[in-house]
Amino acid sequence: MEGASPFTAVADGVRIAVRLTPKSARDQIEGLSATRDGRPALAVKVRAVPEKGAANAALLRLLAEALGLAPGRLSLVGGPRDRHKTVLVGGDPQALLAAIHVALGPILASGLAESRPLA
Repeated sequence: MEGASPFTAVADGVRIAVRLTPKSARDQIEGLSATRDGRPALAVKVRAVPEKGAANAALLRLLAEALGLAPGRLSLVGGPRDRHKTVLVGGDPQALLAAIHVALGPILASGLAESRPLA
């Protein structure tokens, strides 16, 4: 997983691979995790339950807040009923990648996920 990234630039923004854990004690971005096939994913926990899209909505709100973006710029484009999800952040891919690395840099620098609340 070293050197790989959960962030992929696409024509209309950046796709983020996420491993979501619902029903957590708090909403937090933990760091990096691995998907079933070994690809990197952003490890995220939310308090919401996985019913009627509540956990997915909480994921989008948490990521938007962490990145300093309007929630409407984020959408779930893969894995609505799976813990492995793909989130699309709409906008200029290069500017978004730079903003993501600034906003999440300290969390990503830690490598594999540890329990760490979002400041």
